[in-house]
Amino acid sequence: MSLRIGIAGGSVGGLFAAVLLARQGHQVTVMERARHGLARRGAGLVVQEQVERILRMVGLPRVAETGVWANERIVLDLRGHVATRERRPQMQMSWDLLYDGFRQLLPDSLYLTGATVNDIEPSDRHVNVTLADGRRFEFDLLIGADGQGSIVRSIVNGEAAKIIRPDYVGYAAWRGLVAENAMPRQAADLLFERFAFHFAEGEQALGYLVPGPDGQTAMGERRYNWVWYRQLPAEQLRELLSDAQRTGALSLGPGELPPAVSEALVADAQTQLPPPFAAAVAAEAQPFVQPIYDYESPRMVNRRVVLLGDAAFVARPHTAMGVAKAAGDAMALANALVGRPLDEALAAYEQARLSQGRAIVDYGRRLGQSLSMPVTP
Repeated sequence: MSLRIGIAGGSVGGLFAAVLLARQGHQVTVMERARHGLARRGAGLVVQEQVERILRMVGLPRVAETGVWANERIVLDLRGHVATRERRPQMQMSWDLLYDGFRQLLPDSLYLTGATVNDIEPSDRHVNVTLADGRRFEFDLLIGADGQGSIVRSIVNGEAAKIIRPDYVGYAAWRGLVAENAMPRQAADLLFERFAFHFAEGEQALGYLVPGPDGQTAMGERRYNWVWYRQLPAEQLRELLSDAQRTGALSLGPGELPPAVSEALVADAQTQLPPPFAAAVAAEAQPFVQPIYDYESPRMVNRRVVLLGDAAFVARPHTAMGVAKAAGDAMALANALVGRPLDEALAAYEQARLSQGRAIVDYGRRLGQSLSMPVTP
């Protein structure tokens, strides 16, 4: 039976589900609030088995093979000397290439941009969705793939009057994505072709090369992705979001940090990071910040509304499982819908993925335990 399926959120999780379900003959409509889609919004990601599997399913196996290799892992001390070295080859693929590959498999007519979901009215048989611009849809099934700040999760968890936000854990990832040729030579000689780390009390820095914005892997066309985890009290986070005029947002993207904050970040890096990492921070013209959150949904299904990816479980980025988790959810949902009545299919999906999501969130907590600090309301 062909279902009318609405998908709130057009990032990779929503696209995974849309492509798989459309190929099963369902009528899918993706509703993405960004007016120009999400191209060029990502950096690099570690290829996990679930990502490789979904790429093979849709005929895009070469996307998983297009990446930048790190030949070894090194740990730098504060002076910039290599404290430890471990041979561990690993490839980082391009989030942009993954997004573009799936986006091209979906006709433009099925991917609505500037489509902010404003109201959701579920029933036992249908889900009525109203967008901010007044457009209305009736779906047989609504998938919430709308990320960390999901509005769909409140419907699933029976709290339609409010948005359920994930729990801030007391630290943030400050990030940059630097064009390869913009990196100072001395820093590049040590950091490139390696997965580099630096550890300090309550802090962690790491960095690695990723493909260019169009998946380029040739020398000179790649990008250096650096991440600096630092404790950030909740009150300071609120002040930062307020100063950036983004009160209520969960993060700040490139170009959204106040200049004084960016300048302070560069100054702090000079004294708190090894010189190669400090140089990488200084080379980024538009750093951005990703506060770290935990969230576990007590359920993933409520009548004809389901959650997928970060809308259901927000795991810390140390797990490197965010995209893989969304791929696993999408494949499980598509599989559950084959040959079953809808209610039975959704129950099977929830049973298959609920424990997986909880395990990944718990794993992230353990990995980030040394970075966390108490959070006051």
